Amino acid sequence: MSELALHNTLTRRKDPFVPLEPDSVRIYSCGPTVYSRQHLGNLRAYVFADLLNRTLRYFGYRVKHVINITDVGHLTSDADSGDDKMEKAARESRQSAWDVAAKWTAVFRADLAKLNFREPDVWCKATDNIPEQIAMIRTLEEKGYTYRTSDGIYFDTAKDPHYGELAHTALAEQETQERIEHAGEKRNPADFALWKLSRPGESRQMEWDSPWGRGFPGWHIECSAMSVKHLGKRFDIHTGGVDHIPVHHPNEIAQSEAALGVHPWVPYWLHGGWLMFGDSKLSKSTGGSVLNLDALLETGVDPLAYRYFLLGGHYRQQLAFSEEAIRGAQASRERLLRRAAELREDGSSRGKAEQAELRARFRDALADDLNAPRALAVAWEAVRSDALGGREKWELLQEFDQVLALGLSDAKPEAQEVDAEIDALVRARDEARAGRNWKRADELRDELKRRGIVLTDSPQGTRWRRG
Repeated sequence: MSELALHNTLTRRKDPFVPLEPDSVRIYSCGPTVYSRQHLGNLRAYVFADLLNRTLRYFGYRVKHVINITDVGHLTSDADSGDDKMEKAARESRQSAWDVAAKWTAVFRADLAKLNFREPDVWCKATDNIPEQIAMIRTLEEKGYTYRTSDGIYFDTAKDPHYGELAHTALAEQETQERIEHAGEKRNPADFALWKLSRPGESRQMEWDSPWGRGFPGWHIECSAMSVKHLGKRFDIHTGGVDHIPVHHPNEIAQSEAALGVHPWVPYWLHGGWLMFGDSKLSKSTGGSVLNLDALLETGVDPLAYRYFLLGGHYRQQLAFSEEAIRGAQASRERLLRRAAELREDGSSRGKAEQAELRARFRDALADDLNAPRALAVAWEAVRSDALGGREKWELLQEFDQVLALGLSDAKPEAQEVDAEIDALVRARDEARAGRNWKRADELRDELKRRGIVLTDSPQGTRWRRG
């Protein structure tokens, strides 16, 4: 039976997973900046993190999962320039930054619940952990990794021999070129802000006193301080989107390893691919193409159909969103739910060996870098198998749904439609079968099929529905 292997951005290969402590895994997932509604592309990153969390538990690990909420310090440019996104949203909405953060945090968590997301063990907000961030910056200062400019305290990347190892060379070079124009007083274009000073005469809602003056933390220091606070000096896995590879995650690594004196800080880095809409990634900057869960609901698409759609693509690959694709996912999930509901009442039993084989193949799919499309295919194989009884199929679906989280375990039979003519044909077929008149039973089955009727036979009797 295969053991878990994960594609590690740090090593650029699929590595066997070996936790720092036996049977225990600690994960940190970069959370949202809560200045507006999270779109479908944002939510893909959390379905991927949820798949990882559930898979690890399925493999028998004890998991501690931490997700942050960024409610301060994320500027409109990764180059440490522009407005704070929270302050900008507060001005535009004429609300306080605190109210904006509270509103969109609540909406985000409600969206995750609709997607059957397993709650993390810890939610942590940047604004609740300012002292921890200041303490880490002071440690970096004492170790000689920082310098001061007119607008804040910066990390000197030239003093880190490992800086940028996470990013592919082409991405790192491209990002550096894009940031040169914003260099200003930086010693190196890649240097990044640890603490930003409030500008003279500036009216900010979110600012704090610090050893360097009144201001607010940089975006990157937040994740380092909070992950270490809740997961310890080193932890197993860090997740995020591919957009974090060029800047945010290299900066996290640099400041954390410098402050803590460790290398590598986190051994496994996992990144989810973009959701594409047309030829562009789906993001808040794509104007009319922005979609969220409410927009899907308004068109009659269940949020778990979106989860099914995401599981149909490997988490690392770009995934193209279209109305045709999401409608197809909805139809497939509905068919799977109907079969699950039917199997729940089917007490027939056979095929224990075949059941064990399918269970092993499901595990092998997940072990191969969380291959959800393959795992989903195994679930369908189980449903369609002639070698398995209803009981064995239902047991597998319940087990698989611990990871897939598509609501299969809660599937209930639909209320039986009443149609006197169809009921009479079904009863006649049951009587023919009971009398071992297989020719007549087959004729009646074919007649029902011509009328679009789907039959489900079980020891409790025959149920029918319109196909």
